[in-house]
Amino acid sequence: MKKVMGKIKRILHEIIVILCNRIFIILFPLKQNRVLFLSDNREKLGGNLKCVYDFLPEEKYEKVVSLKADKRLRRGMKEKINLMKYLATSRYILLEDLVHVTANMKVRKGQELIQLWHGPGAFKKFGHSRESTDLKRIHKGYQKYSKAIVSSEAIRTCYAEAFSISLDKVKATGFPRTDDFFDSSMIEKKKEKLYESYPFLKEKKVILFAPTYRGTQIKDAHYDLSKLDLEKIYEHFHDQYIFIFKWHPLLYMNNKLKNIQDYNIQEHPDFYYDLSSKRDINDLLLVTDILITDYSSVIFDYVLLNKPVIYFTYDYEEYVNQGRGLYFPFEEYVYGSVATNNDELIQAIQEEKMEEEKRKIFQEKFMSACDGNSTKKTCEWIFGEDVQKNRPNV
Repeated sequence: MKKVMGKIKRILHEIIVILCNRIFIILFPLKQNRVLFLSDNREKLGGNLKCVYDFLPEEKYEKVVSLKADKRLRRGMKEKINLMKYLATSRYILLEDLVHVTANMKVRKGQELIQLWHGPGAFKKFGHSRESTDLKRIHKGYQKYSKAIVSSEAIRTCYAEAFSISLDKVKATGFPRTDDFFDSSMIEKKKEKLYESYPFLKEKKVILFAPTYRGTQIKDAHYDLSKLDLEKIYEHFHDQYIFIFKWHPLLYMNNKLKNIQDYNIQEHPDFYYDLSSKRDINDLLLVTDILITDYSSVIFDYVLLNKPVIYFTYDYEEYVNQGRGLYFPFEEYVYGSVATNNDELIQAIQEEKMEEEKRKIFQEKFMSACDGNSTKKTCEWIFGEDVQKNRPNV
């Protein structure tokens, strides 16, 4: 009965969205200078969206922001009506992930729905690329995109396939949020800001643990922390390092909404810290000495910093065979040590191995368009070459 009611509510919501959108299209003209920054996955503007927002001059563009922290949270009625109006009247609608409401909107003549995406590279398959996926469950908004950006020429076909759009709609501009990695003064400012907020980051070397989640749906996002021997890691590294947890946003929100804390870091408060509440990971990467991850797109951003990475892939066979799949063989994503158990993980941390040749090949294939000018290239492609840089201080 609960599932039936849930389905009825979804259908009614879709009908209301369609009707409101069509009515607003009739009532209001398209505003040529209005830009809507839309996300259902964050409380504050960040990532590629913020880079573009900051770049656009205030005197030329009307910039509108509509955010919510998680897809499962609901907007209030006034907020919903305003969003419907902005969806109908904004010349440019910029996204960083799927936004369900776009599946039922009509893209007007002259209007652009643009996907800046949230992660560079092409790792786990998504959208129409997932071979075993029921097509009825694929987000219908994908095919409405007028433009999408990627981090290298070699992966344009991956995104065109995932969104089921033509290749000419996908451009390798690089990812705007990576521009800071090429700006030494910006790096120092961001690091100092982090040290002010979290002084413990400055005391020892930093191990950042940032895996992706397991599960195929948002509500099922989880990670089996029992695979990580926290006591053993503490014994080996607490003298020289601190250990930071940065959970995937979906997993973090699941734990937050359900009030779940499935591990106790209070036993070693001077070693284990959880900074998952910090939504964007890029600033944390700047103060990281060793990254531990797995199948997460964080490896693409991190390669630009030229520091050791460890892939903790205790469940590789299970993960790649669960229907998700990878765009390329896993070996092509590896430019550091691979560990499948705790002993191998400890050894890898001790070695801090740098695979220089693999790193070079990886960066050229997946991140070659990221050169410190990605925000400029992205904005010129979307808005035209007359866009002037308007970058504020941190």
